[in-house]
Amino acid sequence: MTTLITPGLVTLDDDLGPDKADVLRALAERLVAQGRATDADAVYADLLKREEKDSTGIPGGIAIPHARSAAVLEPTLVMSRLKPGVDFGAGDGPADLVFSIAVPDGADDAHLSLLSTLARSLIRPDFTQSLREATTPEQIVEIVGDVLDPKPAEAAPAAAPAAAAPAAASAEAPASGKTRIVAITACATGIAHTFMAADTLTMAAKNRDDVQLDVEPQGSSKVVPLDPAIVAAADAVIFAVDVDVREKHRFVGKPVIQVPVKRGIDAAEELLDRAIAATKDPNATRVTVDSSASSAAESGPAKKESVGARLKRWLMTGVSYMIPFVAGGGLLIALGFLLAGYEIPLKHDDASGLSNAAYTLLHYTLFNLPPEGLGYYLGAVAFTIGGASMGFLVPALAGYIAFGIADRPGIAPGFVAGAIALSMNAGFLGGLVGGLLAGWIAWYLSSLNPPKWLRGLMPVVIIPLIGSIVASGAMLLFLGGPIAALMKGLNDWLMGLSGTGAVALGIILGLMMCFDLGGPVNKVAYSFAVAGLGAGSLVDNPVPLQIMATVMAAGMVPPIAVSIATFIAPKLFSPLEHENGKSAWLLGLAFISEGAIPFAAGDPLRVIPASMVGGALTGALTMAMGVTSQAPHGGLFVFFAIGNLFGFVISILAGSIVTALVLVALKKWARKPAAPAETEAAAVEAVAA
Repeated sequence: MTTLITPGLVTLDDDLGPDKADVLRALAERLVAQGRATDADAVYADLLKREEKDSTGIPGGIAIPHARSAAVLEPTLVMSRLKPGVDFGAGDGPADLVFSIAVPDGADDAHLSLLSTLARSLIRPDFTQSLREATTPEQIVEIVGDVLDPKPAEAAPAAAPAAAAPAAASAEAPASGKTRIVAITACATGIAHTFMAADTLTMAAKNRDDVQLDVEPQGSSKVVPLDPAIVAAADAVIFAVDVDVREKHRFVGKPVIQVPVKRGIDAAEELLDRAIAATKDPNATRVTVDSSASSAAESGPAKKESVGARLKRWLMTGVSYMIPFVAGGGLLIALGFLLAGYEIPLKHDDASGLSNAAYTLLHYTLFNLPPEGLGYYLGAVAFTIGGASMGFLVPALAGYIAFGIADRPGIAPGFVAGAIALSMNAGFLGGLVGGLLAGWIAWYLSSLNPPKWLRGLMPVVIIPLIGSIVASGAMLLFLGGPIAALMKGLNDWLMGLSGTGAVALGIILGLMMCFDLGGPVNKVAYSFAVAGLGAGSLVDNPVPLQIMATVMAAGMVPPIAVSIATFIAPKLFSPLEHENGKSAWLLGLAFISEGAIPFAAGDPLRVIPASMVGGALTGALTMAMGVTSQAPHGGLFVFFAIGNLFGFVISILAGSIVTALVLVALKKWARKPAAPAETEAAAVEAVAA
């Protein structure tokens, strides 16, 4: 505790200026003067930036300006008792007690926990009164020390503040007539307002007979998630947050009151009243989840989840963050085909090795257009941007799978492992393996208890360094050879089949395209088709064009099919899958097989077999009807390059409908028994359904 605040960091009854900017400047300068920071201007700027997001004044004449800053050397408290007080934005007037919390980037959990304990103590009238009555800085340090480092007789109550963790009694059924509410509190820094709002809401609920409240503070230190049974039984949710809610999907479908975190401190009673009213309002706002709201609530595996449930949660975290890269990039690629034609990705004829798109952007500008005109140039731009976006697909998948396991420390090792997998042509499956490996390594390193001098370096240097070396090294040293051999063997096998029956070849290509949805097997089939486009005269030998059409049509089936399935059997899919299903059909039309990955990652034993059945049918039909494609990509957006367009559309529709029906049948009748203890996500989805 003595490292956090010293008498030199305390001033009593000072006039630091007429407004809060003057006070913040004085606090920053004191940090530098006491050797706690290197740059007063930088600390001041960070404090002011946080203040501009939302004022830090709270009722009772208190202000808690706080910030993370690279200029801060160690976690520090600076306290000023002002005379006269200064307006920090509280509704009841100026603040005379100002506690500034300054935290360096990479502060360890132990210090963050102490700072959070102090912040939540500021809502206790007895504590703030003792601060106002102190006569020396040494007394202030002693009073703060009693909170942060309590005497043995006081340790029990001080170590377990009201909202530190869900109360054990909360799992019991609420008393008759009580409305059951759960709340999430979170501020930008996760130190002060997060826990003060949690405690204020908890105290407000304890004084009422009509509500039972459980709170999950999502702060910078370790997060203790609410019991899934409590979440499932809740009648309404309060989100008092300034940042995204972690694991938001747990609350899907429940009435929600969402406000800035400071309202949890200023208006706790009002929020409880609004939450109770929302339970009786059929038109109340309800929790929904977008594609980016599935991060892990705590590092490491959850104790009540099975291995399969944890694996599913981690995979869905990665997929949810990956989808925007797929959707935006894939549609830009399709737009490039539409504007510039199907030759835009092929090599330019000047023997430079550049694609037509790269050659165009290298040699022409908007003010010096290529001979093909403005549309061609804009098509090259769209295709290039789309390709860059799609290039992040595997690294983002791996990075956020690792994030789901280890939180922020896992992101860098995961992205690096994903990039290595991409460079090795390991695709989707390589990204899964790399992300899981990097996440577990980062989680293990985060769980260690290093010496105090090393803790600050762990999240920003040690974990990214060791995690990247071990995870990516394993990919390079042990997985590269087998993957390369597998891809070469599959490619040689396909080449040997090109002279056999067309329908049999179509079935095989369809199965490969739908087996791993953009992974190595899918890429072998696609590369085989693309290579055929450049092999000799296509006028005398239309088979390569038929193979290209077969591969593209089969690859379009899975995303279109899962979209159809979510429409015809909505109760069999989660709210997140419903959201993905709304755009999956469009991704399918653009030949973006990865649009089905969110479904395959969450339920591979049903989605992949169903996709393979439909893909095989589509492959057989396109070869049987002699459908051709001169374009290597683009789906229906390159309809002008498709020979026998009617047969192409019929083949895709037939395969998509069959896949959708098989998937619905498997989900309805091939269901495994529910585990006794469901995961948070499964419990919420069951309630919503």
